[in-house]
Amino acid sequence: QVQLVESGGGLVQPGGSLRLSCVAAGFSLDDYAVGWFRQAPGKEREREAVSGLGSESRRIWYSDSVKGRFTISRDNAKNTAYLQMNTLKPEDTGVYYCAADREFLTFKTTDPYPEADYWGQGTQVTVSS
Repeated sequence: QVQLVESGGGLVQPGGSLRLSCVAAGFSLDDYAVGWFRQAPGKEREREAVSGLGSESRRIWYSDSVKGRFTISRDNAKNTAYLQMNTLKPEDTGVYYCAADREFLTFKTTDPYPEADYWGQGTQVTVSS
């Protein structure tokens, strides 16, 4: 079965850290750009692009809201992508979705209804004291 499976979400206090993982099953991530989107509370179906990483890790992008705090990475040998999130803020709260697409620009979109070749099921991140 072809799928992306996220893990690592949870409840964390402001200023804390979380590391999200995204494992691909049924296909190889080698030829795909990977990235992360998030859906804020009350924003049904709207997803904000957070970060993207090219297939060979040469191209990388972060939204202004997370730049300097989040780090995206990938391990093609493990068919896995990661999002290290530091100095978390309450406004980072939401459901985080990983995605894979052959086009890196997919992850720089401002479209609130982005499209990608593959999506994970989402993992909840809650930043609250």
